[in-house]
Formats: sequence, C-alpha cells, structure tokens
Amino acid sequence: MNQVVVFVAIAVPVIFAVTLHEVAHGWVARSLGDDTAARANRLSLNPLRHVDPVGTVAVPLILYLTTDFLFGWARPVPIDWRKLRHARRDIALVAVAGPAANLAMLVAWGLALKLGFALDNGILISMSRAGIIVNIVLMVLNLVPIPPLDGSRVLSAALPPGLARQYLRLEPFGLIIVVVLLASGVLGRIVGPVLVGVQDALFRLLGL
Repeated sequence: MNQVVVFVAIAVPVIFAVTLHEVAHGWVARSLGDDTAARANRLSLNPLRHVDPVGTVAVPLILYLTTDFLFGWARPVPIDWRKLRHARRDIALVAVAGPAANLAMLVAWGLALKLGFALDNGILISMSRAGIIVNIVLMVLNLVPIPPLDGSRVLSAALPPGLARQYLRLEPFGLIIVVVLLASGVLGRIVGPVLVGVQDALFRLLGL
C-alpha cells in the first residue's frame, strides 16, 4: 500500500481521537453550567479549531516513524470550573467525558475493523487499527492520576479540598513527570497490561 495512503489512514483517526476527546469535555461542561468553550467556538467538530502543532502533528508523526505506539493531544478546551453548578462532582464528570469519548470511538473503530476484514479493505483495516490503538492509549493514559491528566481531576474531586489543592500543585510539572515515566519504561510497565487487556476485551466482544 502507498506510504502516503497509509499515513493518511493513520492520521485521520488520530486527529479525530484527540479532537473528540477535547470537545467531549466542552460539551459536558456546557451541560453542567459552563459555556466558556461554547463562547470560544471550541465545541466545533472541525479539527482545525483544536490542532496543537506539537501534540496533534509533531508527536504523532515522530511516533509513527519510530515506534508502534500512537499518542497525541489537541489544545485543551477552556473550562471555567467556577461556573459549574456542583463544582466537585461536575469537575469529575467533565474529566471523565474525554476518556468516555475515546471508549465510544474505540468500539466504533472495532466495528470498522470487523467490516474491513469482511470487505478485505486494506485502507479501512489500517485506519481502524490506528483508531483502536490511539483511542485505547488516550483513554487509559488520561485516567492515570497525574495532573493535569483527566484521572487527576477525578481523584481531586474525591479528596478533601485542602489535600486536593496540594495535589493539583503538581500540575505545572505533570507533563515532565509523564515524559520521564514513559521514557524510563515505568509507565509502560504499569499501563501496558491494561492496554492489552482493553484490546483483548474489545476483540472478544466483537468476535475479532
């Protein structure tokens, strides 16, 4: 298969995975009282409104060329936590919305993969496999409780307010912590079995 076609087939699910992850945060925030993302026109499904040059373009491209691992991110949608009607509960709900969107896309790409095999369509198979990988990675990694990942928002909502504030002070260093844990292989050893388990469960569910 032409390498350009393969690249496009992989790029499409990556772009939509990171886009819908962020838009889901904004949709849920709006339903819970915060219209900040809506007023900033960040609830659009147009990927160009959410592209981050590093997270949506550079990182996925480097990973595509050097590994079998796919990961990326879009520009975070703006959320004013003070506008949420029930702050502690709603912060957790907004946070969970991103991984939930990835779960929905994961199932959709699984169904697309099954269709690709039935039609013997190489492009659809490649696209679906990429969609499955990136959505599993986004869903699982974002649930790791390292600020500012989504899992940290859920955990902070469950902690006493004082302890939550102390915990969230890690946020400026969160990306560095994640990169170090990934580069050292520590994070991979922790979440790797989860990634494999989620994929196996999906394949069993869909009969793949």
